Order: sequence, then C-alpha cells, then structure tokens
Amino acid sequence: MSPRIVPVILLALLVGLHAQLWLGRGSVPSVNEMRRQIVLQNAANEQARQVNARQASEVEDLKEGLDMVEEKARSELGMVKPNEVYVQFTAQ
Repeated sequence: MSPRIVPVILLALLVGLHAQLWLGRGSVPSVNEMRRQIVLQNAANEQARQVNARQASEVEDLKEGLDMVEEKARSELGMVKPNEVYVQFTAQ
C-alpha cells in the first residue's frame, strides 16, 4: 500500500460520516424537526386531557345526582317544575 492511501481512506470515511450527520436519516435537521413535532403533539395531548377530564367530571356529576340534570334542564332548556311559576326580570 502506498503511504497516501490510508489518509485518503480516512478522509473518505470522515466525509461519509459528516454527510450522514447532516443529510441522512437521523440527521441533525430531521431530529430537530421531530423534536418540534413532539412538542406540538404534547401540547395537543395536554389540551385533549383537559377536555377529557372536564367531560369525565360532567359525566360523573350526571351519574351521581339529579341536581346537575335539573340545572341543565333549567338553564339550557328553560324547563320548570310542576306548580312552579317562571318569572323573568329584564333590566331597563
């Protein structure tokens, strides 16, 4: 082997490794993009967890008693109990 072949091989390996690091699969830019996507997904997951917890709480309230059902019927549907008079005041 000539004395020049070893440095050429080492230089070729170094160039190949750098190309893989910056351009290939698992490169620095693609890892940064994946990290950004993970942050966005974690934020979306947290928001979904909050919605799920709120809905689970409401379902539990509906299962436990009629107070929540009555409140919903009065506020959303405008229902009243039998022998009850509905009075509405309007501010002038």
